[in-house]
Amino acid sequence: MDRVRLAVILLIVCFLLLLAGCGGVGQSPAQDGRKELILATTTSTYDSGLLEYFLPVFEEKYNYKVKVISLGTGAALELGKNGDCDIVLVHARDAELEMVAQGHYVDRRDVMYNDFVIVGSENDPAGIKTLTGVGEVFRKIAQNEATFVSRGDDSGTHKKELALWDASQVSPDWNGYIVAGSGMADTLRMADEMNGYTITDRATYLSLRDSLDLAVVFEGDNQLFNQYGIMAVNPANYPERDYEGASRLIEFFVSAEGQQLLESFKPYGDSLFFPNAD
Repeated sequence: MDRVRLAVILLIVCFLLLLAGCGGVGQSPAQDGRKELILATTTSTYDSGLLEYFLPVFEEKYNYKVKVISLGTGAALELGKNGDCDIVLVHARDAELEMVAQGHYVDRRDVMYNDFVIVGSENDPAGIKTLTGVGEVFRKIAQNEATFVSRGDDSGTHKKELALWDASQVSPDWNGYIVAGSGMADTLRMADEMNGYTITDRATYLSLRDSLDLAVVFEGDNQLFNQYGIMAVNPANYPERDYEGASRLIEFFVSAEGQQLLESFKPYGDSLFFPNAD
């Protein structure tokens, strides 16, 4: 009996060790023959559903499994800077170029664009619908001390918002200026609940439009242009990262096939992103 118990114990131990080595039940990328590539991207890109549409085509074509980490742009850039991902897809061009110049990233390419819009309740309490410039919009919101919900998370959207306040020569410090510290979807829901304004990328707004009582109250200013870029973590800093896979994904995004996929992504009837690879 003791031998039987010992054999059972040994079998259990072996099974637990096997699970530990695999990271749990199921196939790892190594088991199914695919390499894993880690992509850090923005919450706006992730929430739109674009990557669920786009990445399977790349994975099938190149035998990769792409793991997506969704963060604000600032956090995504820091993740790559620290060597914790292979590639980033974000939308803060100045910050991206600065990190390339500092040697943290290589092979940056423009991929696609959309725009930012100002959303708020239909009754537009600050009266900004008829204004012609985003600077006027921000000053009018501040003058009325209207509720404005900021992402406050160092994302690309947050960086754009701060640049617009600065260009408008307004300091957002009244009681109705609320810092959410959250992603775009949660910030939109908060603005909706508080009958306030916020700035959002158009894609995330369209993906949530049917569940919100928010309308686009201002759009079209050239300052609301929203460029997305993709770049690889510098292999000289982190040779263990998969630079070959990152390069393949970059080239797929900017290829004719990849650009066509981006253009054809219209889950809500409207184009969410417009390809513009250089």
